[in-house]
Amino acid sequence: MSRNTKWMVYAKKEDFEGIGRRLGISPVLARLVRNRDVIGPDETAAYLSATTKDLRDPFLLPDMEIACGILQDKIRNGKSIRIIGDYDVDGICSAYILLRALRSLGAKVDAKLPDRVIDGYGINERLVREAISDRVDTILTCDNGIAAKEPLTIAKDAGMTVIVTDHHEVPYELIGEEKHYLLPPADAVIDPKWQSDPYPFPEICGAVVALKLCQALQNNMNADIPEYDQLLAFAALATVCDVMPLRDENRIIVRTGLQIASNTRNTGLNALIRVCDLSGRDLSVYHAGFILGPCLNASGRLNSAERALELFSEKDENKALVIAQELKNLNESRKDMTLRGTETACRLIESGAYQEDRILVILLEDCHESLAGIIAGRVREHYHRPAFVLTRLESGVIKGSGRSAECYNMFDGLTQVQDLLLKFGGHAMAAGLTLAEENVDEFRRRLNENCALTDEDFAEVLHLDMELPPESVSIPLVQEFSLLEPCGTGNPRPLFAARNVLIQRFRILGKNGNVIKFSARSASGMPMELIYFGMPEEVPELMTAGEKIVNIAYYPDINRYQGRESIQYVMRDYKVLH
Repeated sequence: MSRNTKWMVYAKKEDFEGIGRRLGISPVLARLVRNRDVIGPDETAAYLSATTKDLRDPFLLPDMEIACGILQDKIRNGKSIRIIGDYDVDGICSAYILLRALRSLGAKVDAKLPDRVIDGYGINERLVREAISDRVDTILTCDNGIAAKEPLTIAKDAGMTVIVTDHHEVPYELIGEEKHYLLPPADAVIDPKWQSDPYPFPEICGAVVALKLCQALQNNMNADIPEYDQLLAFAALATVCDVMPLRDENRIIVRTGLQIASNTRNTGLNALIRVCDLSGRDLSVYHAGFILGPCLNASGRLNSAERALELFSEKDENKALVIAQELKNLNESRKDMTLRGTETACRLIESGAYQEDRILVILLEDCHESLAGIIAGRVREHYHRPAFVLTRLESGVIKGSGRSAECYNMFDGLTQVQDLLLKFGGHAMAAGLTLAEENVDEFRRRLNENCALTDEDFAEVLHLDMELPPESVSIPLVQEFSLLEPCGTGNPRPLFAARNVLIQRFRILGKNGNVIKFSARSASGMPMELIYFGMPEEVPELMTAGEKIVNIAYYPDINRYQGRESIQYVMRDYKVLH
């Protein structure tokens, strides 16, 4: 927890009392919905009750009609189609959605995923040459391909049909101050970020693009994809794991998809849920993003992502359980390796060589290349600065992954130094790259030279919904907050401010000493139980004897113990007054 955090309280205006009366909700909930950029009673009602019927028309995506026409013709004529996905959760789920749907529509289709070490990200020359050798007629990419000019040129020169489905930023070149977008050579390009034909909500992941293609095909062919609704579970999992904003149709997909996943009829997904001890639970964004997703990602990081694709396609329960346990074990190894890599990166930064850098570029000699992105994310969280973690490949080429802060568009940053790079891609918040080793120092220097942001811009900002005295919180109000779910990126859990809270005593709890319970009183004198989830060294001012008066940023939760319910106040941040 950073004591330098800036607190910003929303001050958006609306008739909260009126909306509350009209919709039968509290004015507090009406304010929370408005803070999430939902305006007026009609939009508020839609936000609270939207269903899959409210998802956007798939034909609003560019080239959707063209792609459907091509695929219908290929299916009708028995042509072989090869899906090429990627090695992360989104790429795996995208490939499974297309594979399952196209097979049910009668397509002659298979799927390949790149090997992270051998191939790198997405489609590449090896996979294209393999498809040519296998006499594949049509390549269908998912979660990749928008930046794959070279390998797709090979495919087109060989006479293959190419359909690209992706959600990443379209490469561009700056001519003056104008962006000129560079589409790959393909017969159809479905990407919500294609600027000449923008999709109304471009922040969807590759699996959602794939799902929409399946929906469009189903409509055009006047055919039903059996258990189509089950595919929503995979789109939801990918949306969460690719850290897409949980707004608009993403929120509908995740809310519905996680409900479906909780009772999934997919043998492989059910096996993964079982080995992760989540059976019988209502799956949440946390379960998807921090328990199930990392097991799938571990397959692509330390083994082969096709193992995860095999899991989803497996019908035999015992075989599925074996694969699921294997993925869980891989993830445990990945956790240990990530911890060691993060500790090494932090030691390098703390050595003092990076004090002036606003963009961190760290070369880790002994880091497994597949963990660079995770470690970059941990570094970014710790230092509140965009971070690139680089690793050295056997060929002497340097490969890296970056994770950014909201104030810095990482894809644009790489575009400005693309003359130094062999390959790059991604979006505003995350990117990957390769470069020659001799360019590493210049890459670091120019990234920082081009960055006009100050340290103040990188300061962590905590957005608070409103000031809400603890005594104003009731159990029914906290229960009402569940209407905001699923909460996550772009649709955060409600967070409130309370002034002049008196902290009296504390106890350290938890197996690892990572839960602190404070006895406290609100400004009006109401006794309250204050909880902080974290280590004592993160809240040093509160770990000394004596009473303190603080302002707190908190969210209320319901504590259930021995059949009784009470409110506990979970502290996210604090400011010591005296």
